[in-house]
Amino acid sequence: MNCRADMLAKDMLDLEEDEDLEVFSKKLLLTDEDPVANSPSSMLNQYQLDEDEQQTGGAKDLLVTVDSPESRVTAIETFIVYRVVTKTARSEFDSCEYEVLRRYQDFLWLRSRLEESHPSLIVPPLPEKFVMKGMVERFTDDFIDTRKKALHRFLNKIAEHPTLSSSRHFRLFLTAQDFSSRKTPGPGFLSRMGETVRAAAISVRGIKSRPEEFTLMQEYAERFGCKISSVDKVSRRIIKEQREYLDELKQYGPLYGQWAEVEEELREPLNLVARCVDRCGKEAEERLRHLSAVLVPALHDYVLCAEVLKTVTKRRDAIQADLETKNEALASKKADREVAELEKEVDALADRLETANSALKGDWVRWQNDMRDDLKSAFISTAEKNVECYEKCLAVWESFLLSQRRDPVERQDEDAG
Repeated sequence: MNCRADMLAKDMLDLEEDEDLEVFSKKLLLTDEDPVANSPSSMLNQYQLDEDEQQTGGAKDLLVTVDSPESRVTAIETFIVYRVVTKTARSEFDSCEYEVLRRYQDFLWLRSRLEESHPSLIVPPLPEKFVMKGMVERFTDDFIDTRKKALHRFLNKIAEHPTLSSSRHFRLFLTAQDFSSRKTPGPGFLSRMGETVRAAAISVRGIKSRPEEFTLMQEYAERFGCKISSVDKVSRRIIKEQREYLDELKQYGPLYGQWAEVEEELREPLNLVARCVDRCGKEAEERLRHLSAVLVPALHDYVLCAEVLKTVTKRRDAIQADLETKNEALASKKADREVAELEKEVDALADRLETANSALKGDWVRWQNDMRDDLKSAFISTAEKNVECYEKCLAVWESFLLSQRRDPVERQDEDAG
């Protein structure tokens, strides 16, 4: 009970601190080293979050954090270990808090065990083991930080899942200090290859009477994967182009300052333009950093999710294909003994298919709700950051215009004063 009370108190404290920080950050939104005039049309000054969207839901009883990546070097390999900290009020845990070290292979093991134990559930995807050439090199600070955040999202998706969070494999992953000696081996290469060949055979042969709702699921997964992959690719291309733009912008502002040194009559406006370009460049850089940290990861997570959806629906189809095959065999058998054995197998497969259908339908609804919430949150956060950036840049340039529209005598008096 003390653990639960501490967890609830901590959640309440975090909420209060977050609200204070939000108010504080909005008050300082348009401040900088040099005061500038706020835009009279400021959307941020008028913008208020809907009260319903500020609700964070009930207190969580399982909180997981991935942090503190550290490089390890052995005689045969170099790898990164991450600290996984768990705080929980659940009764199935022996303690309220755990701290363990895990490497990427351990996360792979966890996901494999969850898929094996719950083949009809949508297990969250892991970040790819290797990255695309030209995006970020392996084991750089950017790569490690990106992977750390992705692993954090992966574990928290599992922690929020009503079934996966209760898995003994998940509990072992979060708590075991001697993890390497206690984790069970996963399916071998031949087993995985067999599943792949079997799925390919089913796709060629097809199944006779797939329920329409699962056909719609497959069609949706295909469309969703196609659309979000396109958005993900374009978003990454935009980020690449904007990084190049920022590199040019960093050289652009100083040129005005150099020009001002040799153009006495234009010195003041040229120096002001240089400052405006510099400050707008900093805002654009912050906006790009936010885009890379919030929107792009959310999009790419669901690119990977689309593949998970296709895999799960294929597993369901495999069970139905087995059932149809057994039913066909049963219809052709005449011997009582063979019929009895096949009837048992058919009944077992029918029960298994019913369980898979029920699990997938429930998890599908849960996944769609999570997906919509996650992407909506990323879109709103990106929109807010865009507005914040453009508001600040607008205020900077409006300040420049005001300074240039004043009477020259007034400016001379101010300079003299």
